[in-house]
Amino acid sequence: MLFGIYPGGVAGDDTGGLAGGPPDDPALVSSALDRLQGRPGRPFLVRAYTGFDDTTRLGEPHATAAPTTAAQYAVRGRRLDLVAQYRSTAGDVDGFCDFLRELVEQYGAITSTLQVTEEPNVTSNPTLDGYYPAVREAIVRGVSTAKTRARELGHADLRVGFNTTPLFGPATSFITDLTDLGGEDFVTDLDYVGLDFFPDVFQPVDASELADAVEGLLRHHRDSVLTPSGLGHLPLHITEHGWPTGPERPPHRQADVVETVVKVIAARSKQLHLSGYTHFALRDADSTRTGLFHQFGLTTDDYSPKPAFDTMKMLVERFSI
Repeated sequence: MLFGIYPGGVAGDDTGGLAGGPPDDPALVSSALDRLQGRPGRPFLVRAYTGFDDTTRLGEPHATAAPTTAAQYAVRGRRLDLVAQYRSTAGDVDGFCDFLRELVEQYGAITSTLQVTEEPNVTSNPTLDGYYPAVREAIVRGVSTAKTRARELGHADLRVGFNTTPLFGPATSFITDLTDLGGEDFVTDLDYVGLDFFPDVFQPVDASELADAVEGLLRHHRDSVLTPSGLGHLPLHITEHGWPTGPERPPHRQADVVETVVKVIAARSKQLHLSGYTHFALRDADSTRTGLFHQFGLTTDDYSPKPAFDTMKMLVERFSI
């Protein structure tokens, strides 16, 4: 399967703020990415975030917010997994579509996956796109806009999709709402669906039950969320997964969680049509702080590897395409 990682040092928290620390070191980021990738030319994704809001200036280049200048890491077979966030308090879907066209023009040649919005089903956090009006319309129109521009420019390998967090009960209607709104054209233009999930982070899971819990969640998302909405044929990409270290969260447990989750995904990749796994994150936001969102990294904030870094290297070598 296709692996990737978010290499930046900034993480969003659950209050609408950002967890940050020392600035990124591009040379050390590149070195760590080389080691995780294992060999030059092996397909590997570099996840990067950029965003549209009511202050965005169209008609000029759009920088990635996290990590900064992400294009510098899209070398030696690596390509961007670019997340285009929608944060318009005015509900400016037309402007967002123009922004997406410009992103395809600017980054299309080095981008493998373009994700339209980030966690748009989450409505309570202003760092996430579900907080903003007309987000469903932004997804439906945005996906088709980006795919159309990619075709016009000959970027046949650029896949366009969207993601959510796990959906249960009435919340499962979120994706059905999208397919109802967008119809056949939207479904045709979609190349994949993403899933951000963090088992044993926000709700504890016993180590002995983790593998079964992960498989159960993935089956639920395939059978009870995607299939009823008419998207059961599309590949599912794990767009964010991680487990933070900190007090009562030892580094060896992080390595165990990463290994367990990735092995379940690899074992069920064909059966559940799972196309890839992107880890969040390469480095801690701030290793001196013990908050839940500061230590998601496979390394500390000075790029010293934790045990999970070598675990990830092993998993990429074993399961990568």
